[in-house]
Amino acid sequence: MTGKAYNKHLVFVAASLGMLLFGIVLISLGSILPHLRDRFGLSDLLTGSLLTLLPFGILLGSLVFGPVVDRYGYKILLLSSGLIIFFGLEGIFLTGNMAILRISVFLIGLGGGAINGGANAMAADTAEGDRGARLSLLGVFFGIGALGVPLLLGLLIHILSYEKILFWVGILVFLSTLSFLLIKFPPPKQSRGFPIREASRLLRDPWILLTGFVLFIQSGMEGLANNWSTTFLQDNKEFINQHALFSLSCLVTGMIVMRLILGWALHRVKSGQVLIGSIGLSVAGSLIVYLTDTQFATYAGMSILGAGLAACFPVVMGYVAGRYTSLSGTALSMVLVLALLGNMVCNYGMGLIANVHGTGILPVVIAGGVFLQLFLLILVLKNMATNKYN
Repeated sequence: MTGKAYNKHLVFVAASLGMLLFGIVLISLGSILPHLRDRFGLSDLLTGSLLTLLPFGILLGSLVFGPVVDRYGYKILLLSSGLIIFFGLEGIFLTGNMAILRISVFLIGLGGGAINGGANAMAADTAEGDRGARLSLLGVFFGIGALGVPLLLGLLIHILSYEKILFWVGILVFLSTLSFLLIKFPPPKQSRGFPIREASRLLRDPWILLTGFVLFIQSGMEGLANNWSTTFLQDNKEFINQHALFSLSCLVTGMIVMRLILGWALHRVKSGQVLIGSIGLSVAGSLIVYLTDTQFATYAGMSILGAGLAACFPVVMGYVAGRYTSLSGTALSMVLVLALLGNMVCNYGMGLIANVHGTGILPVVIAGGVFLQLFLLILVLKNMATNKYN
């Protein structure tokens, strides 16, 4: 890559916009789900089947983005992903047909998964200095997008219908996608053809599988915290719905604030030390939530837990992108797929555990998962030290 062929700051702006769109994608279905249930008369079974299409689309998008960016570059990926998201959003707005609704939800996930992976790979490839620091800042924009949709719905629902809000969100996605046409991106790394033999070696590399399982656990613990916390608080601490939702906001806010701090700290503190410190924060936050009964202590514990969960994803993704520079997209695609599988498996597993032991064990499960992650991280860091990888 020629450093003067493109502006790294503009490329990071494009990556940040992509993560903002992914945040919108990930939260959009949950935000409008009650309306969709009423509009289409969905049963619990149909609602569940609809909800599975979004993560399935994200999983497939995460799988294909890597080879696409390595072979054809970032512009094609960002433009196609943005348009896929746009068509998915507008499909929900326009249709009264259940089959088209399912296709639209799947398209939103497909485009979101691809744009998430592409944005992370692009930020890592163009980072100056610590890749984890750049990826941490990128994660802040995901949080803004994820928090923005519920806020927008809350502000506009009294003057516009859900359909109209969704329509304008789709237009915003479309205009954002058009902006990618104005930016010059790094050229493809494998413009002469995708090296299938080299890529197949990644599948046999124990180190990338090890980092993938670190993110498997990380994504799983994040999923448990995001999806089960409100139920845990209502079932075990007698929180009303508003207080439980505020606790979830504390979790997200803790993560966003910590990622802002990490963008500065990772230039000054060794990333391995940051990861170990994050493990400590995650365990401390989980125990505070588990052992205390007051609302203030719970809000504090959730904030600390969110801060503890903030570092692992961007730092480990930075490790992967730095180790496989010629196939960074493909390598990140592999670990992202494992991470998404971790989210699905852990959420399903928590359902099985809760069915036997109740939801009160949730913080213990999260703390236990984080301890297992610590063991795997030590192996990752030892391997990096042995191979003098920085």
